[in-house]
Amino acid sequence: MATAQVNGLEVAYDRAGEGPPVVFLHGAGDDARLWQPQVAALTDAFTVVAWDEPGAGRSSDIPKSFGLADYADCLAAVVESLRLGAAHIAGISWGGTLALEFYRHHADLVRTLILADTYAGWRGSLPEPEVQARVEGVRRMLAAPRARFDPTLPGLFAGKPPAAHGPLLDAMAAAVRPETLRTQLALMAETDQRDLLPTVSVPTLLIWGEQDVRSPLTVAEQFQDAIPDTELIVIPGAGHVSNLERPKEFNQAVRDFCHAHS
Repeated sequence: MATAQVNGLEVAYDRAGEGPPVVFLHGAGDDARLWQPQVAALTDAFTVVAWDEPGAGRSSDIPKSFGLADYADCLAAVVESLRLGAAHIAGISWGGTLALEFYRHHADLVRTLILADTYAGWRGSLPEPEVQARVEGVRRMLAAPRARFDPTLPGLFAGKPPAAHGPLLDAMAAAVRPETLRTQLALMAETDQRDLLPTVSVPTLLIWGEQDVRSPLTVAEQFQDAIPDTELIVIPGAGHVSNLERPKEFNQAVRDFCHAHS
């Protein structure tokens, strides 16, 4: 584990391997452990980094009024601490929205973007009734006694969660901090990055689970239409958490893309 210090916050991350840097950004309710299959598979060719964003895992709690730009600044400190120049920035779900915001504020640190099962913010990718339904669902979940994030939330996987990852999902769910989750999902609900997509000038890989109902393929197609230099890979038999459900296919897509653009 390594750390970066940003405005009084300690941001923890795992680093392994050597080669061009690939930085993985986890989803809401997750932490760096989400990327264990990618770290295990890609360190033969890349410097693989998986961070615990502020408010998750081993990193400091987030202060009040923490915004997407604040997350992006913390990520910039991590990338700069690697001393390897611009990185391949890969994010899934909420992490993909953050990857886009990182590009908005720190494009010089981005070699490519890898966006998996993500959104241009919920407001930028989903119908307004769906956004409101998700906000209300989160409110009810967090208001319940002993509120806990459900790692098997309907739609996260195409089928049952992979049995091999059951303990991992349970461990991450047990570590979720409610205030962090409130902040993450409130930001998702108000964010609309459609203005940003046409300005992305780095090669961009879109990885989508064919059966993702949280961020359906229509969202991927919107990204593909808006971002000038994109490649879309659809993974059969995968839902929203495609990196865990079909890690072999996910890892090969990342490997081939990063090799092509390193």
